[in-house]
Amino acid sequence: MKTIELTQRDMAGRVARYRDLEPLPVQTAAGVPQEAKDVIYARKLLSVIGLESGATPVSAGAPIKGAAGMTMTLAVCPPGQGPELHAHVKTYETFTVLRGRFEVRWNDDGAERLVLEELDTVSVPPGVCRAFRNIGATEGILQVLITGGVHDMQDIDFARQIADRLEAIDPAARAYFERAGFSFTASARD
Repeated sequence: MKTIELTQRDMAGRVARYRDLEPLPVQTAAGVPQEAKDVIYARKLLSVIGLESGATPVSAGAPIKGAAGMTMTLAVCPPGQGPELHAHVKTYETFTVLRGRFEVRWNDDGAERLVLEELDTVSVPPGVCRAFRNIGATEGILQVLITGGVHDMQDIDFARQIADRLEAIDPAARAYFERAGFSFTASARD
């Protein structure tokens, strides 16, 4: 195998420093209550690795671009917080707890559950509704890997009951998230 050599400058473009990461711009939208954002996102999603091609919300702010179709974010959640039930249409979502304890729920009603401790990992295949939340007493960090070469909002479909929850928080919230590309039709009962 013929190898390649990288300069310090080349390698610097493949490093993400935690202290320099910024929450995704889509999370800072004005006019949407934080309570509604907390239904859809981890409190802070910090993009680490984005897709090399495409200007998706995750890829746009990532300091590292291009890792064979994988994206990586850090989901930073205060106690009790995490996004609600959603499915990915084409991609696997793999979670590793870096700090704290997280509960992962799955299936349309979220009735199946498991608890992940620090450094535990679970990988959820496409088409399965899943949710996670920090069940620890302090801020938790979950590493989120998306594999399958796609990471845009059109790949994410929330369980139908999540639309009702958003509308109860703010009647305009569902429409806002639909404009961002999310849908609210995930169900095994079609």
